[in-house]
Amino acid sequence: MSPEVPSPTRRAVLRTGACALLGATAGGCGFMPAKTPDAQQLAPVRARVDGDLVYFNWADYVDPSVFKGFEKEYGVKVIQSNFDSMEGMVAKLNAGNRYDVVFPSAKWAQRLVHGGRLRRIDHTQLTNAHAIFGKYTYFADPWYDPGSAHTVPFTAYKTGIGWRRDKIGELTGSWRDLWSDKARGKVFLLDDRDEVLGMGALELGLKVSTGNTGDLDRITSLLGTLRPHLRGFSSDSYNNLLNGNAVMTQAWSGDMAAMLNQAKDPSVFGFEAPKEGTPINSDCYAIPWNAPHPGTAMLFIDYMLRPENVKKNIEYIGYPMPVAGTEKTYADLVKPFPECLVTEDDLRAGLFFRNGGRAAEDARDTAWTHVKAG
Repeated sequence: MSPEVPSPTRRAVLRTGACALLGATAGGCGFMPAKTPDAQQLAPVRARVDGDLVYFNWADYVDPSVFKGFEKEYGVKVIQSNFDSMEGMVAKLNAGNRYDVVFPSAKWAQRLVHGGRLRRIDHTQLTNAHAIFGKYTYFADPWYDPGSAHTVPFTAYKTGIGWRRDKIGELTGSWRDLWSDKARGKVFLLDDRDEVLGMGALELGLKVSTGNTGDLDRITSLLGTLRPHLRGFSSDSYNNLLNGNAVMTQAWSGDMAAMLNQAKDPSVFGFEAPKEGTPINSDCYAIPWNAPHPGTAMLFIDYMLRPENVKKNIEYIGYPMPVAGTEKTYADLVKPFPECLVTEDDLRAGLFFRNGGRAAEDARDTAWTHVKAG
């Protein structure tokens, strides 16, 4: 039996509200080290024990037994710190805090790369790298890190709609389901700028990360018509469904998979990936430029890529990991919610949230403020 997933989930604390984007552009503005790293600080290193592992990630995002196994095998300690947002992670890096391994999402990985914040990773030093790059070719050259030169993918997930079948029956497979009168007053949207604006964009047939002011005016007008149906904005998707606060909610696929470990009767819940398109995202392993023990970080990444450890983590956090040989573990976990599966076609659909220029990010900030204010 899978271990219980901690509550709230890792995604429940995510806030990508762009007021915290610091006006940073895809070029890395606001993310440059106080002192420009020299070439040696950005160069890849050999996988070897060079000290304990200083680990910085979301809370409860790795099975504790995997940490214990790593410590025992390599005779090191894992010194854990946690962040509660991407902005918080970057703020710590900007303040000069030193970590061996961090876990940015795709768009934040791009910023850190452009800002000279990440070491290059030599995939030949990772004995299990072929399990990703040999099977999931998308990650061999992702848009956010060409050639995956500085990152290794950790998780992949999508955004859709979770609902209570026992309360409102079946849905139609569209984002428009959020407007259903059956769920009126018991609908939640994620408390997340990109996700909410992206949902509106997809419903209107627009680009998911549009920063065009005309597009954003259309999106805010559309979302204004949804306000009478909403109970609120919350990223605690599965608890809202479990406790009855929501009968329908915008939700991350991994959180819905995690909910299956908590639900007494999973059959009363559903998850759909709307036909207009579902946003896709990925979290990555990365080694900061000033990591005190980059060799140990390489060993940790490789240890995490072992199929037996990937399977443990999948069952623990509910998020799929693009590692060959582990697909059945996730498919079995989400059997009641098959639309949680993330395919190569999903990755290539171009529905990742992208970084925009300063004007575009400011426009998205303004639109989000209007949406939240109602």
